[in-house]
Amino acid sequence: MRQATIERVTRETEVRLTLGLDGPVGGTVASGLPFLDHMLEQLVRHGRFQLDVEARGDLEVDAHHLVEDVGITLGMALARALGDRVGIERYASAFVPMDETLVHAVLDLSGRPHLAFEPEALGVAGAPGGVSVFHLREFLRGLTNHGGLTLHLRVLAGREAHHVIEASFKALARALHAATRLTHDELPSSKGVL
Repeated sequence: MRQATIERVTRETEVRLTLGLDGPVGGTVASGLPFLDHMLEQLVRHGRFQLDVEARGDLEVDAHHLVEDVGITLGMALARALGDRVGIERYASAFVPMDETLVHAVLDLSGRPHLAFEPEALGVAGAPGGVSVFHLREFLRGLTNHGGLTLHLRVLAGREAHHVIEASFKALARALHAATRLTHDELPSSKGVL
């Protein structure tokens, strides 16, 4: 089983997370931030992962620390669950529409972290449950930096934060599912190393 459990404790947050790349699909998500829980549940359903998250954070200050640290912990679990990355598909992309919103996620599980997502350019309004597109960027930055992946997230249409954030999580989930599939017994790199 490609699975990992990570526990991360700081003065601002406590996160315990278990990720199973090959299911069974489901799990329990409890971060203390209902909108973040809703988004993590999208990762479970659309990524077809097993995900358990138990987290607490200084929400009296802001959602930032908790959202970022859950992203960091998920990235750490993803990297550990992937192991040496031999046999994975590696590349994937997914388009997800949600009413007026359209998001495209393109990723490479290369071991090299890079995030291309610029919420400043989007003109997105709102912060559902206290979570904005800027919090989404911090979640994705933690995920890419600690998971060792390149992610380009493009919002092609949409300005309402709930739809933009939710479509982003769904597109990410679908791309992650495709990229993590085992397809052969070789390392997916002509260099012989990721």
